[in-house]
Amino acid sequence: MHSNKFHWARGASLAAAVLAGLLLYGCSVNVKKESNGQDKQVDIKTPMGGIHVSKDADVADTGLSVYPGARLKPEDSGHDDKSANVSISGFGYGLKVVALEYESDDTPEKIVTFYKEQLKKYGSVLECHTPGHFNMNMKYSDKSSGSHALTCDMDSGKNVELKAGTEENQHIVAVQPEGKGSSFSLVYVRTHGKEADI
Repeated sequence: MHSNKFHWARGASLAAAVLAGLLLYGCSVNVKKESNGQDKQVDIKTPMGGIHVSKDADVADTGLSVYPGARLKPEDSGHDDKSANVSISGFGYGLKVVALEYESDDTPEKIVTFYKEQLKKYGSVLECHTPGHFNMNMKYSDKSSGSHALTCDMDSGKNVELKAGTEENQHIVAVQPEGKGSSFSLVYVRTHGKEADI
């Protein structure tokens, strides 16, 4: 199984792009390439909505700052990107995901402490513990109950996920030990229902 944290974004976006291209009349596709020939940005516009996928994610769009001294993780040998900016809109629904992956020489505990303070501006900070790599599960509670609170998908393991906000407007920091230091992901997820614009 592929361990890349952003592989899901690329696969889901590609599938959605192909489906949109096949099913929707009057679509336009714009692809920008990097110097090595790899896709850097894909924009698809249709009368029913659009899809935007880019490797150029800006950390400011996560609403968080980068941990001091942290470095954006380099692309690995499988050409797996360590940042993504994805927007999908149509049929009265919208989804925006901004995700970046960093590495640091500091311990996970120091990074968790730093981001707990940062996340407080978005409300109560939920601390979850997971056994493996960060995996974005879009799991929602029953809206009829009126609850939009974030929950832990599981709560056991050595990796930490910090969450703040609501199901529709999430700020997530996932931290795990790596070698003598740490790796961590900053993720922002925003969803909209009918008549919303991303």
